Amino acid sequence: MATGQAPGNPVPAIRTYPPVEHPVVVIGPQYLAQYPVELAISTKLWTLGENNFKVSDINGTLIFEVMSKLLSLHDRRFLKDAAGNTLVNLSQKIMTMHRRWDAFRGESKEEKDLLFTTKKSKLFQFKTELDVFLGNNKGKVPDFKVKGGYRESSCSVLLGDSNTMLAQMHRRHTLASTILETDRFGVTVYPNVDYAFIVALVVILDEINADRSGED
Repeated sequence: MATGQAPGNPVPAIRTYPPVEHPVVVIGPQYLAQYPVELAISTKLWTLGENNFKVSDINGTLIFEVMSKLLSLHDRRFLKDAAGNTLVNLSQKIMTMHRRWDAFRGESKEEKDLLFTTKKSKLFQFKTELDVFLGNNKGKVPDFKVKGGYRESSCSVLLGDSNTMLAQMHRRHTLASTILETDRFGVTVYPNVDYAFIVALVVILDEINADRSGED
């Protein structure tokens, strides 16, 4: 039995995650890592009145939780750390054609605490694409883009209108998740990118994709 690599046979390539030129900090510098961060996000499907997420690392350690109350006038979700501290609250802007969501620091709703805003890039889309504007960006060019939509199995977060990748998401289909009625997907956050910010984007993406008509 041969034990070595036969001459001429290709060797599988190693995936590399080149760091961004400048660190991407939106929620806080404590959520930067010098290495790729792998997160697993799970949520129970069809939970009456709320849709909560658990975010864990590769060892199963709880990193974040997302709490929400959907049976209210405004859809609001709260991203909390493992100790239960609210890092950011997300709220949907009602009566907007592009499904706008605003993210505020902590539990604030004041304009000075606005971290970022997201909205659908186009009114009609076959695949979800979001434009993300930082709180101090009053222009028309987004700071980040979310392309794809994890319900189509994968999604990418890009820096502005560039091809610089910040994070990738992929949905996980398993027999256990079907039986337990849970939704699970993985996120790879590239080095020097705020992984709490990426999780917040995933939460918003989930809410927008939950509208299966895709015509709002």
